[in-house]
Amino acid sequence: MGTTPRGEAANVKLVVGLGNPGSEYASSRHNAGFMVVERLLGTFPEGRFTEVNAAASRFFCGRFRQRALYLQQPLTYMNLSGEAVLAAVRRLGITPGEVLVVSDDLELPLGRLRLRRNGSDGGHNGLKSVIEKLGSSEFKRLRIGIGRPGSGSVSDYVLGGFEAGERERFDAAVDAAVKAVRLVLSVPFELAMNEVNRREPEPVGAEEKKATDKTI
Repeated sequence: MGTTPRGEAANVKLVVGLGNPGSEYASSRHNAGFMVVERLLGTFPEGRFTEVNAAASRFFCGRFRQRALYLQQPLTYMNLSGEAVLAAVRRLGITPGEVLVVSDDLELPLGRLRLRRNGSDGGHNGLKSVIEKLGSSEFKRLRIGIGRPGSGSVSDYVLGGFEAGERERFDAAVDAAVKAVRLVLSVPFELAMNEVNRREPEPVGAEEKKATDKTI
């Protein structure tokens, strides 16, 4: 596995947030990826990104740090997410290594983030679909912990909303995930991974300057 040259940002061109379309799922645990893309869009100046009809998704085209950047929310439902991601990869002419997928994760405690260069699907049906359709697990992924239910159906749990005591922690995790995506787009991936996997939340933009300073 190669490493990103020091001082250069990871070559991510497509950020995919996984989730399910429809208002009934909008606030569910399984829609963490959708939430991150929505909130990420809100950190850019108005008009920076344009929504286009493409890849069976809400698909946004724009620029960040003088580079083309695309954001995607597949509308195929979670278990078929790979169909939309494959369509986007083909449309853009990019490799799996240029994709960052954001998803929820049952195996991580609520609010915890994990950034990885590649890996298995970890039992996540959306990631499983992406791996199957791309024919590769060599895409970057950012996982947001939602914890496991103490009892009851896992399906009901991931498709359900947060309890009042959980919502604040989850909202903070979504904010931290947005900063993590911006960091990945700003600095070498290994540096971003080290920062994201250990840090406390900071204001948007602060992490980019701090991590960039370390590369000078």
